[in-house]
Amino acid sequence: MKLFSNTVSLLEQGLNYSSLKSKAISQNIANVDTPNYKAKNVSFKSELDQAAQINNQSFKTDSRHFEFKKTGSSAIQVTSNSRNYNSTGNSVDMDSEMSDLATNQIYYNALIERLNGNFQTLKSVIQGGK
Repeated sequence: MKLFSNTVSLLEQGLNYSSLKSKAISQNIANVDTPNYKAKNVSFKSELDQAAQINNQSFKTDSRHFEFKKTGSSAIQVTSNSRNYNSTGNSVDMDSEMSDLATNQIYYNALIERLNGNFQTLKSVIQGGK
C-alpha cells in the first residue's frame, strides 16, 4: 500500500539528486588545492532515466510489444571532469562550482517548498478543510 502519491515520490527522488549533487560540489570545493584531483559531477540524465524507469511501468497488450528496460546500473552516476585548470593537474573551477552550488540550492529550496505544500494539503484534508 502506498501512503503518498507519486508526486511525493518524485519530489523525494529530486531531493536525493540534489543531495548527491551537493556532496559532489562540496568534495570538489574541498579538493580545490589537491594536485591531480579531477572534479566530479552528478549526471542528471542518469537520474532522469532512473526516475522514468520507476514511474513508467510497461503495460503489454500484445506479446510482440517491447518492454521498457533499465539502462545501465542502478547506482547514481558520478562523472569526472578531465580538463586541467591549473599546473598541478587539478580540474576544479571554483567559479563554476560556486555557480553550481547556488543553482543546486535554489533547486533544493523549490523542492522543499513544493513538498511542504503537499503536506499542508494533506494536513488540511485530515483536519476536514479547516
